[in-house]
Amino acid sequence: MTFPEGSYGPQKPQILPARAEFSSGPCVKRPGWSAKMVAAMAFLGRSHRAAKPKAQIKDAIDRTARLLGVPDGYRVGIVPGSDTGAFEMAMWSLLGPRPVDVLVWESFGNGWASDVCNQLKINDCRVIEAAYGALPDLTAVRVQADIIFTWNGTTSGARVPNGDWIAADREGLTICDATSAAFAQNLDWPKLDVVTFSWQKALGGEAAHGMLVLSPRAVERLESYTPDRPLPKVFRLTKGGKLIDGIFAGETINTLSMLCVADYIDALDWADEVNGLPGLVARADANFVALQGWVDRTGWVENLVGDQTARSNTSVCLKIADLDFQTLDDAAQRAFVKRMVGLLEAEGAALDIGAHRDAPPGLRIWCGATVETTDIEALTPWLDWAFAVAMADRLAA
Repeated sequence: MTFPEGSYGPQKPQILPARAEFSSGPCVKRPGWSAKMVAAMAFLGRSHRAAKPKAQIKDAIDRTARLLGVPDGYRVGIVPGSDTGAFEMAMWSLLGPRPVDVLVWESFGNGWASDVCNQLKINDCRVIEAAYGALPDLTAVRVQADIIFTWNGTTSGARVPNGDWIAADREGLTICDATSAAFAQNLDWPKLDVVTFSWQKALGGEAAHGMLVLSPRAVERLESYTPDRPLPKVFRLTKGGKLIDGIFAGETINTLSMLCVADYIDALDWADEVNGLPGLVARADANFVALQGWVDRTGWVENLVGDQTARSNTSVCLKIADLDFQTLDDAAQRAFVKRMVGLLEAEGAALDIGAHRDAPPGLRIWCGATVETTDIEALTPWLDWAFAVAMADRLAA
């Protein structure tokens, strides 16, 4: 990026985003959120197995299914350990009878691949990889294999554009980590057998609890296949060869936080107010358009994902394209980005927007539905300013 002689960048902006939380998880609360409102409807000090608390948990499950358009016959449950717990539960309980293809293009997919190949030790395990910012060859998956993949690569900003690459007559199961896609992107449910996500992403809920969605094909696998490995209690989905139905009716495996449940209900209420899933997707899309429009006008920054059809509308990952920056080694690039992020935090303009530690040096800005487009628009001049200050510091050093 070239600035006029004697001035390396713009003046400090005068308008701050109303909310500076652009973290990709936990994500910003819904507009107008109030802890007092949440506490008022939480069954605090009550057993989660009592009638009213249990009914509230079941309501959260049922409303999730309706909001996301989960097909009839699928099971939806709340499980321990956030999205990680839900996904590990699925892998440990389901994998083994078929070969496995793992699609990897960011850190979470890489973690699932490590677990499948090194912990579960599946004999016929293929890892189909791509670099950060790209998608692997989706057509390379085998129809007879179980497929492990993330719908949206939270740490790379690349998402699958649709489910067309998944065979309708597949023999294996598709096990999908959708934690930064659910409530912001349209999932192709008929192509998905297991879907997991957490509350702290697109609806800005609290952490620790995960959601597990099972298709009838996944249930059939659970009831017909017994893994040859011991399963911890928090991973057990069957008893006596049958699905534990209670998990999908509000009878959780372990004690959960009723304050977190109430917070999730509050987020679901807000989702209804903004026209449900279509409204949530539209809000995330509008935020992405605002941010990407600035990227397209700005010389020093680019979207990490070159393919426009694969760009996430939630966890938007940006790389610094400035030629001066590109001459730096990896450590110096990371220090430069750290300087930018620190400047923005000190000014109250943006919090937690550095790229994931495993990703290339750059920025990651959450654009999910709970973010206001006006805050994205207020943020971008601050990004220009922080880059200019960090570059001026480097040149003066």
